[in-house]
Amino acid sequence: MSILKVGDVIIEDTFAEAFPMYATRILITAANRRWALIAASVATGLGTSVIGCPGEASIEGLVSPKATPDGRPGALIQIYHNDLASLNMVTIQRVGQCILTAPTTTAFNALESSPRKIAVGRALAKFGDGFERQDIVYNRKMWRIPVMEGEFLVEDSFGVKKGVGGGNVLIMAKTQQAALEAAEKAIRAIRKYVRGVITPFPGGIVRSGSKVGSLKYPKLRATTNHYYCPTLKSIVKDTHLLPEVNSVYEIVIDGLTKEAVLLAMGIAIRAAVMVPGVVKIDAGNYGGKLGPYLLHLKEALEAAKEYDIKV
Repeated sequence: MSILKVGDVIIEDTFAEAFPMYATRILITAANRRWALIAASVATGLGTSVIGCPGEASIEGLVSPKATPDGRPGALIQIYHNDLASLNMVTIQRVGQCILTAPTTTAFNALESSPRKIAVGRALAKFGDGFERQDIVYNRKMWRIPVMEGEFLVEDSFGVKKGVGGGNVLIMAKTQQAALEAAEKAIRAIRKYVRGVITPFPGGIVRSGSKVGSLKYPKLRATTNHYYCPTLKSIVKDTHLLPEVNSVYEIVIDGLTKEAVLLAMGIAIRAAVMVPGVVKIDAGNYGGKLGPYLLHLKEALEAAKEYDIKV
């Protein structure tokens, strides 16, 4: 493969191998931003990877009261799964256990144009034990569920669409400090400049990148990506690390469209290369074993070329 450069940083001429997933998008509003964020944070917990979590989930961003149906502060979340029935179940669980229970919240469908729906509000309405009632509120079909605070309003159903999971970039640096600073800048840039995507790992950053399957344990779906582990440079013959690389972080991106994921990758790269000590940017791919979307780093850079990134 040929090698690109941004400044002194090598950009491997490779691709991230992403895969199709079903996605839903929910707008949570509350009396203030704090409670909207609390509900959004709890509702997206244990959502890093379908390898071991009940769906992938994270906060997309905040929404101004000027742009919400009820004129209150909001937070957008996204939930992903590779199985539609499982997405339906995990969405009901997350909304029911984490949004319905949170003070002052309302839950709105944030994929209004999607013809495919999952009946989340309709299912949760039964918590009202027969005292629930359907109503048209904010020009939407909502359920009013009586709770001790007053009422929980939830939209009858939520849109679902085919999204893209597993877009990624790998940030390689001389030190752990430089790698982490670059990864943090990448996440801030994604959140500032890109809508329609989430970065589902803790703080958006992955230190334990994985590969498909195992060299030693056949029953495991995924194991550590030993090609990128700095402590194994002298042990693994086909290490992907340059001698001066001593720390690697991965940014994993799920998005509602391939274009949004590609842009987020490009934004992440352009932010990360600003940090001294960053040596190389790479991406994880698995020889066609994982998914059909090949998101090339050079195309990601091209998609983000017009952005004046300041983070």
